[in-house]
Amino acid sequence: MLQQIILPKYNNRLEEELINLFHLSELPLHFNKTGNKEFTNYQRISIIILFERSNKSLRDFIDELAESKWVSYLGLKKIPQKSTLHDWLKIFSMKIIRKISKVLLPKKIKLTSIDGTGVDSWKRSRQYEHKIGDPYMPYAKADLFIDVKTLAIIDFSLINKKTHDVKIAEQIFNRNSIKGFTILGDKGYDSEHLHEIVRAKGALMYAPVREMHKWGSKNKRPGGRYRRLCINLPEFMGLRSLSESVNSSLKRRRITTLKSRKIYMKQREFGWNIVLYNIQRKLIVKNNQQSKIINQTFFYLIVILCPFRTEPYVLSHVVLEFKVYLL
Repeated sequence: MLQQIILPKYNNRLEEELINLFHLSELPLHFNKTGNKEFTNYQRISIIILFERSNKSLRDFIDELAESKWVSYLGLKKIPQKSTLHDWLKIFSMKIIRKISKVLLPKKIKLTSIDGTGVDSWKRSRQYEHKIGDPYMPYAKADLFIDVKTLAIIDFSLINKKTHDVKIAEQIFNRNSIKGFTILGDKGYDSEHLHEIVRAKGALMYAPVREMHKWGSKNKRPGGRYRRLCINLPEFMGLRSLSESVNSSLKRRRITTLKSRKIYMKQREFGWNIVLYNIQRKLIVKNNQQSKIINQTFFYLIVILCPFRTEPYVLSHVVLEFKVYLL
């Protein structure tokens, strides 16, 4: 009896990452035991990520989804409506979104960086802003905690008001396991209390000491034991600027402005874009690892000497054998 073995095959790399993402997140296939089960959580997460990648409105995305191959890739029985997709954006809380994002992180993280930036949270016409005198433009404050080696985002925060960087960093460090990490920050994170929190969790943090007050003594040492240790910064302190590169890339490529109006929807929109960013970074790292495979050719020369006593000279037969190995 012949048995046919069907090997798993993915249609594209994004589909492979979405399947692995859903399995590693350990989410149930359905949240409800009884009720409508037309769509699975895998289909919901995949469609939300595709929607954020499209950078289009809900109506335009639904129209294009019906014409794309993702209907068969995801096994959709029907196309979701605009209101259905909008409800899906409310189902997943920020706790679940952060859990999904952490699945995409590398296993070994040593050197990290943290930085804050501002994101436009309301899209208006620049023409009318100029006519009415360029009024106050509301924005959201985003803080990113990244891995320096892979540029993946470990954790994030988004608030709709001005808050000191130290307070946001305390929240990020308290809800994450940072044992063994080396954290780099700018002068905004120069705080003795923040150093104590990081040291208590088994990590190190380096932040340049802020300049003293202009009326203070120039030779006065900064207060705090751990702040004084940051007077002489390590040589790799320049890698802190990579967090600014991640901020710039995220704002130029993914989030030019937040489209949602309410703050909890802005946080979800920002969180799903972080998940999409980490997926793209993971694909880039895989491509870089595959490109390091170099084709090398080795030549082996084998010389066989066959002497004959009946002849006055030695006859040599040379045999060349070439072997090519592909690494």
